Amino acid sequence: MQVQLNHPVRSIEVKGPKRVKDLLRELNLVAEAHLVIRGDELATEDEMLSDQDQVEIRPVISGG
Repeated sequence: MQVQLNHPVRSIEVKGPKRVKDLLRELNLVAEAHLVIRGDELATEDEMLSDQDQVEIRPVISGG
C-alpha cells in the first residue's frame, strides 16, 4: 500500500494486508497521536488495509 506521511513529508510503500494498528506499530508511531485516512475516510485501529489502499497518516494536533 502507498502510505503518505506528513511529518516529515514522505511517501513509502508498505506490504499489506494489515490492520491500521499494526501499520502504526511497524512505523513506530503512537496510535493515539496519529490519524490514518484511507481515501476520504478516517480508518479505525482495527480496520484492515490492503495492498491497493492509499493512506495518509497525520499527527493529531491539539491546542488551547
